[in-house]
Amino acid sequence: MRHQKTGRKLGRDSAHRKALFSNLVGAVIQHGRIETTLAKAKEVRPLTEQMITLGRKGDLHSRRLALGTLRSQDVVHKLFAEVAPRFEGRPGGYTRIIKLGPRKGDAAEMAYLEFVDHKPV
Repeated sequence: MRHQKTGRKLGRDSAHRKALFSNLVGAVIQHGRIETTLAKAKEVRPLTEQMITLGRKGDLHSRRLALGTLRSQDVVHKLFAEVAPRFEGRPGGYTRIIKLGPRKGDAAEMAYLEFVDHKPV
């Protein structure tokens, strides 16, 4: 039984899951919004919020922690220079999940994971 086991495995081993989450968080930071499955969005959202909180702190230690998770200097620079200052006065809740309905091929529930101040073009 899975009593008090948090998190979804998403059919991947731990290293693959960690890489997936890192890539998804980096994509959200770079593009402001991603379309993914609802399960992945629900798993990645807390990690995204944590990275923005690190960006708001802005010190060297926070930058190194973010770099350890995101593994891309360009994404970390964008996080600290552009994304985090937008949420300076906000105490939390930087992202939202918008449900889109089932995917055509396998009927997986799809969703947008986006920043709350994202303006679609």
